[in-house]
Amino acid sequence: MKIAVLMGGTSFERKISLQTGKTVCNALEEAGHKVVALDTTKELVPTLRSEKPDCAYIALHGKQGEDGTIQSLLEFLQIPYIGSSYSVCRRAYNKATLPETLRNYREVTKKNSSASTPKQICLARDAFKDMGAATALDLIYKRLNGGLPYAVKPSKGGSALGVHKVEKKNQLAEAILDALSYNDEVLIQEWIDGVEMSVCILGPGWNAKVLPPVEIVPRNGLYDYDARYTSGGIDAYIPVRKESLSTNKNIAERAISSIKEAAVEVYSAYGIKDLGRVDLVWDGEKPQILEVAVSPGMTEYSIFPKACEAAGYKFSEVLDNCIKEVTK
Repeated sequence: MKIAVLMGGTSFERKISLQTGKTVCNALEEAGHKVVALDTTKELVPTLRSEKPDCAYIALHGKQGEDGTIQSLLEFLQIPYIGSSYSVCRRAYNKATLPETLRNYREVTKKNSSASTPKQICLARDAFKDMGAATALDLIYKRLNGGLPYAVKPSKGGSALGVHKVEKKNQLAEAILDALSYNDEVLIQEWIDGVEMSVCILGPGWNAKVLPPVEIVPRNGLYDYDARYTSGGIDAYIPVRKESLSTNKNIAERAISSIKEAAVEVYSAYGIKDLGRVDLVWDGEKPQILEVAVSPGMTEYSIFPKACEAAGYKFSEVLDNCIKEVTK
C-alpha cells in the first residue's frame, strides 16, 4: 500500500518527530509498502489530495500531532490512519484529565484496577499572567499535603520537556515558569518514588496486547529530555526486574499483573486504539499512572520498539498489522 508518514511539524518536539518518522519509514519499507514521507507544512493537504495514500502514519509528537489536530484533518480528508481518533487524542493530550477519565470510566463500566494517580493541581498561564496566581503559591503546600518534592510539568506535551523535580520551596516558581514556556497550563503533582516504568500496548481496549513492562532507570536520576534522547541516558530493563518490585517472587509477579491491568484500564478509559504507551511508577503497593502517549516515540532510543522486540514482534510486522486493521 501507499503509506503517508506525517512528521516534523512545528512543535517543540519536531526533532524527535523527524527521528520517529525515519524509523517508521524504514519499517514500512521493510514490510513492502510504498512510503511517502511528508513534513506537515502548508503544502500538506494539497500533497495528500494529490498522492491519495491508502493510509497515514502519524509520526508527529506534541502540539498538532497528539492533540487531535492532524487526526481531525485526516478524518476530514477521509484518509485512514493508524492511531486513536481526534476526540481521544484531544483528551489524552492533557495529562490533567487522567483522574477524571479514570473515575468516569469506572462509574460506567464498574471495572476497577489498582491504578491510582498522584495528587495534582493544574493552573493556567493566564491565572498567573492576569489574575495574580503567583501570590498564592503557599496554598500548594496545603493542597499537596504530602510535602516536597513535587513534579512540575506542562499539562500538555511530551518528551519530558519542561519537567522538573522540585525539592526546595525556592525552586517552585522557576519550575512553574519554565513549564509554562512550553504550554498554557502547568501541572503540579506530588512526587512518587518507586520503580519507573512504561507499558506499551497494541490493539483495542481490554483485548489489547500488553507488551512486557519496561523498567527505566535514568542515570542522572531524572527521566527528562536529555535522559530520553541521549545514548546511555538510561538503563532499560525489559521486562521489569522482579527484584525491583519485591524480594518475594510471588509478590513481584502479582505486582506485574497489577501493573499490566492498570495500564490496560487507562488505555481503555481513554479509548486508545492501535498502539499507545502508559507511563507509571510502582510505589511499592500500587501503580501510580503519570500519563499516556497516543503517538509513542519510535526513535533509536525509544521504549516502544524495544518492547516490541522483547515481546518477539518485529516492528515492521507490528506496523503492517496496524495498517491491515485500519484499512480493512
